[in-house]
Amino acid sequence: MTYTTMSVIKKRSGLSSSTMNNNNLAKSSQPEKVVESSKTINEITRTHPTAYLIFGSLLLDLLAFTMILPLLPSMLEYYKQNDVGGLYGYLSDSISSFQEWVGAPKRFNSVLFGGALGSMFSLLQFIVSPIAGGLSDIYGRKPVMIVCAVGIAASYGLWAYSHNFLLFVLARFVGGLSKGNISICMAVITDVSNQQNRGKAMALVGIAFSLGFIVGPMIGAIFSRFADKTDAHWFWLPAMFAMGLAVLDVVFIALCLKESLPKEKRSKKIINTLSHALDHISIPALFKFSAVKNLSKRDIGSLRSLGLVYFIYLFIYSGLEFTVTFLMYHKFNYTSIDQAKMFLTTGVIMALLQGSVVRRLPQRLTQISAVGGLYLIIPAFIIVGIAKTTQMLYLGMILFAISTAFVVTCMTTLTSKYGDFHQKGTVLGVFRSLGALARALGPIVASIAFWSIGSRITYVVGGVLLVCPTVMMQLMKLS
Repeated sequence: MTYTTMSVIKKRSGLSSSTMNNNNLAKSSQPEKVVESSKTINEITRTHPTAYLIFGSLLLDLLAFTMILPLLPSMLEYYKQNDVGGLYGYLSDSISSFQEWVGAPKRFNSVLFGGALGSMFSLLQFIVSPIAGGLSDIYGRKPVMIVCAVGIAASYGLWAYSHNFLLFVLARFVGGLSKGNISICMAVITDVSNQQNRGKAMALVGIAFSLGFIVGPMIGAIFSRFADKTDAHWFWLPAMFAMGLAVLDVVFIALCLKESLPKEKRSKKIINTLSHALDHISIPALFKFSAVKNLSKRDIGSLRSLGLVYFIYLFIYSGLEFTVTFLMYHKFNYTSIDQAKMFLTTGVIMALLQGSVVRRLPQRLTQISAVGGLYLIIPAFIIVGIAKTTQMLYLGMILFAISTAFVVTCMTTLTSKYGDFHQKGTVLGVFRSLGALARALGPIVASIAFWSIGSRITYVVGGVLLVCPTVMMQLMKLS
């Protein structure tokens, strides 16, 4: 075949040498594009390293925080015996008439006072969380986190020397005022993540909570097991250990965590941001998400619906969750070690689920998973309420752990997609405040019910009432 014949064939086929060369180049470059595209997808979906640092900080904080759980019933019994002329004795005398009227056992006074302490702690967190979130939108996440961590460490220092009930209440007061760090951690994760990998990053927070509730109570139980509770200073060592963990968290944040909110992305309107503090504290404004501006009507509607469901759920859930420690102590005569074993079981289940399932949930399944978790919590609390054997109690608590692994993490992930970049701290601060408000009311209401009508009715009624937020979440159409 001659060169002329080849030229004719090329012309008739509509191909030139340059076209053929281009096609060859296109074919040769195609694998490179695929590789580059795969690399981009991996980068988009990969969890940001900062999320792991937040995980470490939260774990230190939660280990110290959960240490007190198996110690609390014993501590309140200690104040009952040794603070007769102090605040504990005064409060016991003040409620004695009403106690006789409702027929509440005097040994349940510790449940009532424990519920009051839990509610006070969360009420302070309710006030502080959105303010801390707003301040972090202005001054950056890291400095506000350090201030919160220092306050938490100071609260454990006070606990170590709380030889009377008044000082212990003061220690919990300082701790509650310093608990704005959780909402800031959520904001940091939102800063460094996108819609594709945010669910994984939020699941790390859930894993930190699970591990905290596994290891923290075990540490507290070990201290309780070997403590001489006749000694007035028996809780000094666990309190100082908790303070050591908190100080380590301060150092960790200062040295390892980088600022996630650049100056150019921070809120410039300081006066306006601080004025929103009233919106953060005002209960009607919280439910309306008034502090969040410039959102579409549909988005603000979705936020309000999520906030309402979250509040109702946590109001009931937190009360029953808080009193379960006293239920194990009074009804099943559980020691601190027995309680730690229960927390170990539930914590391991939550950690496994959040590390393997929740963390890998695609965005389209987030709401469905939240609904499934809500449906599961209903029988969980009913079984705990009617349990007469340890096996039945464990069954209810295992269902409780499976549900807990999904609900809060999924609802936080759903909420975190709303708002501009510089508003994430405010959005999540308001959301966390609604949760803190629920936790401020739930423990005291459930403790009063436990104290006056007993645990059985309290848990069964609470389980049935959880149908309400479950159905609301299922019917919700989010934007």
